[in-house]
Amino acid sequence: MTSITEQQPKVALVIGAGDSTGGAIARRFAREGFIACMTRRSADKLQPLVDSIRAEGGKAFGYASDARKEEDVKALFEQIEAEHGPVEVLVFNIGANVPCSILDETARKYFKIWEMACFSGFLNAQAAAQRMVARGRGTILFTGATAGLRGSANFAAFAGAKHALRALAQSMARELGPRNIHVAHVVVDGAIDTDFIRATFPDRYALKDQDGILNPDHIAENYWHLHSQPRDAWTFELDLRPYMERW
Repeated sequence: MTSITEQQPKVALVIGAGDSTGGAIARRFAREGFIACMTRRSADKLQPLVDSIRAEGGKAFGYASDARKEEDVKALFEQIEAEHGPVEVLVFNIGANVPCSILDETARKYFKIWEMACFSGFLNAQAAAQRMVARGRGTILFTGATAGLRGSANFAAFAGAKHALRALAQSMARELGPRNIHVAHVVVDGAIDTDFIRATFPDRYALKDQDGILNPDHIAENYWHLHSQPRDAWTFELDLRPYMERW
């Protein structure tokens, strides 16, 4: 097995790099010398993140990709590995948290949420795993949620998708761990410091000064920790929540 040297390129690919958690994870890996590659449906929305990472001295590139389409996923991995090097770390960070009563949920929206939060996770993780197994190394990290552990009222679609994503991660970890691929699932349990939380849940956002909501940079630190773990002590599931969060 070829070891990674400081001279070899190392790519961290974040699928669903928004303005908070995904962006923070990309910045964290870039600070460690990884080439940060990020995806969203629209590449233009990634430019501020790309610029900020480059301003800090890191390497970053944004890609438009529909994570639900197999042909887009295959083309994305081929392009990134041809242009920048092997994907050493994959972070799947698509959410799709859309509430709706089961009495009103439509089949179309239910399916779309499953596509975004679970099926796209399968497509991207499989593409990464096929390459990582051939190289004998790699890390695959899934962003989960409380909905992956228990379904709440009005979140049947999201809970179903996140339960399925967690099951996917469990199966992959058991299959790929012995092949030197670290697969982990991160349960993010609580509100995150985002513009959406500030605008939609001002009372919850007011807890920020008391460390009552999750800081994206602190979430990202845990992703880096998972990747850095020695393989004799790998973590599969890590849950993150503010100290005052009820669970």
